Amino acid sequence: MAKYRRGRINDAVAQELAIALGEVREPKVVDNFISITRAEVAPDLRYATIYFSCIGDDKEALIGLKKVTGMLRHHLAVSLNLRITPDLLFKKDGSIEHGAHIARLLEEVRAPKAEETEEVDE
Repeated sequence: MAKYRRGRINDAVAQELAIALGEVREPKVVDNFISITRAEVAPDLRYATIYFSCIGDDKEALIGLKKVTGMLRHHLAVSLNLRITPDLLFKKDGSIEHGAHIARLLEEVRAPKAEETEEVDE
């Protein structure tokens, strides 16, 4: 399968799952405010790793997502025209926390420089 096709499938799966999450009534999913960050579908379309971020308890969110996996797969099967509807594997996406950590480190580096320029001006 061509790379561009897999990229389009990845984007379509992530977009459709984000839409499907709006219809979910599972309290562990709704209470943790889960959002889909990206999807990686295997070349044979058998499995899809779904990366998510949430505000709340990560473990509770993962349990809730596992409970509604069947409903999410059904939504994918209806909305996407794929030969095979992939099995969904959910993983916490740490890129948001990593980016926030890098931003804090950069702020710490900038802060002492600002104090030094104030001392020089005096």
